[in-house]
Amino acid sequence: MAKNEIGVRPLHDRILVRRMAEEEKTAGGLFIPDTAKEKPQKGEIIATGKGRVTEDGKILPLEVKVGDKVLFGKYAGTELKLDGAEYLMMREEDILGVFN
Repeated sequence: MAKNEIGVRPLHDRILVRRMAEEEKTAGGLFIPDTAKEKPQKGEIIATGKGRVTEDGKILPLEVKVGDKVLFGKYAGTELKLDGAEYLMMREEDILGVFN
């Protein structure tokens, strides 16, 4: 795991994600007011744990890595506020996909 800027290292199969900004306009060009915006379901991985520990004590490495852009469920993870910024701590299984 690489050193991250906030100094938090997730344990096991947990990952730390920073939400990515959502679009300000609709596809038709209309601006979306802040009151109508939903929290983004896209983010960038800031830090990862070492992997999931199996019943026999082996560590299965994570499929995602620091810097990956990911898609996650609407209610995934636990919201954290660290050094004035908002992050999500979630398990790898909460990730729906990785953007190419």
